[in-house]
Amino acid sequence: LNETRITVESLQKNSLSADSQLFIFSDGSKNVNDRKRVEAVREYIHQIKGFANIEIYESDVNKGLANSLISGITKIITEYRKVIVLEDDLVLSTNFLDYMNEALTFYEDKKRIFSISGFSFSLKYPKDYKYDVALSLRASSWGWGTWLDRWEPIDWELKSYSSFKWNLLKHIRFNLGGSDLSRMLHRQVKGKIDSWAIRFTYYQYVNNYLDVFPTKSKVINNGFTSESTHTKYKSDRFDTTLDISEQRTFSFLEDIKKEKYITKQFYKHYSFIGRLKDKFSKTSWKINK
Repeated sequence: LNETRITVESLQKNSLSADSQLFIFSDGSKNVNDRKRVEAVREYIHQIKGFANIEIYESDVNKGLANSLISGITKIITEYRKVIVLEDDLVLSTNFLDYMNEALTFYEDKKRIFSISGFSFSLKYPKDYKYDVALSLRASSWGWGTWLDRWEPIDWELKSYSSFKWNLLKHIRFNLGGSDLSRMLHRQVKGKIDSWAIRFTYYQYVNNYLDVFPTKSKVINNGFTSESTHTKYKSDRFDTTLDISEQRTFSFLEDIKKEKYITKQFYKHYSFIGRLKDKFSKTSWKINK
């Protein structure tokens, strides 16, 4: 409930919030112990104001992370042809919606762009770098957007995995987006994790798509707590600086190609060494409201 409230309140502070339609999907509880928490969240979301329109969808059963998200996005994107997606544990910059809407419009017809990310690491750029975005091999699930024609063909069943499984070259190429990707994909196929994002990223790799992310992050994650389902600690490698500027228009890249000096920096955050350090430097972290 607390993380959800923080997310909504930061979204309400966006300049475009009053002009935006908000769709909220509330999954059903996993068990009796979780029911009260779900009910508390649902009581709160019915009190939300500050948007042009609000629609709430409450599931009677627990669909789980992947199925709930995939079905929810499919419902909205089929009608509106594009979508901005938020998890329930994010803190957003006040220009998040400006950035996302502008980027979705600018890159809509540039078909090699798979998605728009709101989160980014604090990377180093040349002094003469004049753009507000860069390109990566890996999408982020922490505040992002895409279009119907990119979303609709995604192979959620991973039908091509058999040709990937024992192909070392394909593993190496896929892992250019992060040394954890192949292992996550394998765990998804084995049913050991419930991830839509690894399948999303795998489809991005298969089609040689790129992701757009801001040079100044419009998102930070507030969900690394002991009560989290998937990640119970916060490590330094996900630290970033939230954009606190009042910028509302952005400069986008016309030339759709990856830059090695950017992808190398991006990769370091998902490298084997970086992940290994994670296991020996687990630190508790939370954002002050």
